[in-house]
Amino acid sequence: MLPQVIAVAIFILMFGLIISEKVERHIVTLGCGLITLVVLFGLCMRNAEVAMATLNIRSIFTIGFWYSAGAAEEGSSGINWATIIFIAGMMIMVEGMARVGFFRWLCMSIARLVKYKTIPIFVTFMLMSAVLAMFIDSITVILFLAAVTVELGRLLKFNPVPMILSEIFCANLGGSATMCGDPPNIIIGTSLGYTFADFIKNTGVIALVSLVAVVIYFYFVFKKFLTENSDSIDISNMPNPKEAITNKAGFIIHTFIFLLAVVLLVTHAMTGLTVAFIGTFIALLTLIVSGKHALSLLLKADYKTLLFFIGLFVVVGGLEQTGILEIIAEFIGKISGGNIRLMIAIIIWMSAVASAFIDNIPFAATMVPVIRSLAETQGVGLDVLAWALSMGTDIGGNATPIGASANVVGTSVAAKNGHPIGWGTYCKYLVPPTVVVLIISTVIIWFRYL
Repeated sequence: MLPQVIAVAIFILMFGLIISEKVERHIVTLGCGLITLVVLFGLCMRNAEVAMATLNIRSIFTIGFWYSAGAAEEGSSGINWATIIFIAGMMIMVEGMARVGFFRWLCMSIARLVKYKTIPIFVTFMLMSAVLAMFIDSITVILFLAAVTVELGRLLKFNPVPMILSEIFCANLGGSATMCGDPPNIIIGTSLGYTFADFIKNTGVIALVSLVAVVIYFYFVFKKFLTENSDSIDISNMPNPKEAITNKAGFIIHTFIFLLAVVLLVTHAMTGLTVAFIGTFIALLTLIVSGKHALSLLLKADYKTLLFFIGLFVVVGGLEQTGILEIIAEFIGKISGGNIRLMIAIIIWMSAVASAFIDNIPFAATMVPVIRSLAETQGVGLDVLAWALSMGTDIGGNATPIGASANVVGTSVAAKNGHPIGWGTYCKYLVPPTVVVLIISTVIIWFRYL
């Protein structure tokens, strides 16, 4: 009983400190992770084997961690090193692409292609946000899209806020479609052994249907704001997209590396190459071709996020090793009364509400072993629960300015450029589509899998 109380207390302390934002979140999770190892596993449980299992370092030195003979890699408890290594590799790849001007070139090229007309730019930027977020971290996608949107707003004399809000939503929605799109999906995929193709065929279908509804919603809601100053614009004064490219040869090489990463991810179930291997390979390739810029790319990687993950997995490991997560699973099973439809609805909507106010990454990491236990004890297909958890955590974060990292980045870029977005404005326009997508997700999962 005492170990369970301590594990829950550490978890609540961690969440409280993360929400307060008074201490950097990576320091919070590392500190709570250390308390878990020393106080919970060491002083209370006095079990070194449990601590080693949670640290999970041995898994890195197994063949199955890097190559799984054509099958999806198996998940394990404790620190999910596959997630850490994969995210680190993608970070380095993205920094390499940004250095040569890839993102700015892409945005300016699309704007030029539609002849700088506001509504076509609005729709194409939404679609581009969703597509890019399927393969690149949504934070990076919004960082560049929001900056370019503000610049285009100045040139074409339109309010960039509606466009930035729609880009934020579509980035989070697009990220739900693939295993590498959103951190919660990476956690779910690597922990439960799902592949890139598994997500595309399941959450990808839901995201596609939802994207159609979302684009229509934003078009009718924001059309009047974007056409207020739709006077003729002299497009001859617009910047040339080629000016965004800082290194032509590097641009071609880094674009090839990005496409190679996509191919490896799509085929990794067939090749047997794990996401840990892919992340490492792509990072090394990026560093090699970057030459003298390799060190700067390494320094620009977001190590705070990686450390945040490590501490988080240790704290969640404490809940798992003390049996707390099994208790939560049993509680959900009792509430649903064995009704699978109700169980799915609970997971989707509970995940969504929680992710609207707290970081969806720790929530997803906490819920993965919960749904695994539910599948074992309630006789429900693990796949169905996994897709429900994925859509709930990914989409729920859209509802508030603090629900997902992309939201914080997008609103910050807008504010820095003289376009502050308050909670009232944000929630007024993004809560309705969030509810719509959650309803679509619930209905599709009910009718497709049950």
